[in-house]
Amino acid sequence: MRAPLFLISLALSSAACSDGADYAEKAGVSETATAEAEASAAPAAEAYLVEQETERYQFAYSWPAVVAAEPELADYLEKRSDAMLAGLREEADEDWVSAKGEDWTPRQHSAAEEWKVVADLPRFLSLSGHLSSYSGGAHGMYGTESLVWDREKHRAVKGIELFNSPVALEQGLGKRLCDTLNKVREKRRGEPVDEGSDDMFDKCPGLDEAEVLIGSSNGKTFDRITVYFGPYVAGAYAEGDYELDFPVTASVLDAVKPEYARAFSVKH
Repeated sequence: MRAPLFLISLALSSAACSDGADYAEKAGVSETATAEAEASAAPAAEAYLVEQETERYQFAYSWPAVVAAEPELADYLEKRSDAMLAGLREEADEDWVSAKGEDWTPRQHSAAEEWKVVADLPRFLSLSGHLSSYSGGAHGMYGTESLVWDREKHRAVKGIELFNSPVALEQGLGKRLCDTLNKVREKRRGEPVDEGSDDMFDKCPGLDEAEVLIGSSNGKTFDRITVYFGPYVAGAYAEGDYELDFPVTASVLDAVKPEYARAFSVKH
């Protein structure tokens, strides 16, 4: 059995000393100058990575420094990481138990997720989580998920939750959704999609089968979205996944929930 690799959990910045004002007065310097010196000396939040490997499984989970700077978000993702690792261990152990006394050895299982920044706005931090897993079959699985952290309300929501409903966003995108998907399908398949086909991989999936990533080109508001269809959703596994980019238009803006309307703008 291979020895476990490392577990790393990087700490966030430390809080300033509570008696800073008293120290500043005695030292004959301004409290502001002292606070600035303490801030510059404090370690900045750093990216997080946890990795573990045994004969039975391989696991990795990570997020960037901007996430580590949000303690509640980092705690939320750490709980997700713990749950993923627990599930991976349980699944792998079941394989090894079932193989006990047999003349075969299970393949090493794996699970990983890497979070990346899609957009960092004053109130919202939009992320994409890139997943991969393998449980001993013919091939592994992979995908992408959306998460938007609301700094004001201290909660995480999926990108689609910023809209009235998946159907409302579908209506906002209109024909562009299916037309864009079919153009990419045609390029990959080498032939046009038969729009009258009953094949499940020729039909246009609904957004209830997609992940919606929320992006920004101006750093102030959300003005673009990406619709992500994973393997087996819009095409066969061999075709891969589909990422379709769209600007926020007036019709898309109409599909946004009123509480989030100020966070969006039409892309010019």
